[in-house]
Amino acid sequence: MAETDRQLTQRLEQVIMNLLERRAATSSICPSDAAREAYEGDDEGWRALMEPVRRAAWNLSAAGKAEVTRSGRPVTEAEARGPLRIRRPR
Repeated sequence: MAETDRQLTQRLEQVIMNLLERRAATSSICPSDAAREAYEGDDEGWRALMEPVRRAAWNLSAAGKAEVTRSGRPVTEAEARGPLRIRRPR
């Protein structure tokens, strides 16, 4: 059975939270870390998960469970440009 968009988002949210829990409280992850962790192949297919990972990160941010940052500073989705990181809320 194919995974729905909502199921994928929930799975990616869990992957993000699991990665953050395994890191130091002050550490952050790259969205590509979550995409690679969630991808079930050994080729470059993880790249197709980058936008869904970003959506999952914004969901977590809206729920107060994570922060999306650029250059170490929290950003809103409207401000987000370039390389982003995901961390626990501070």
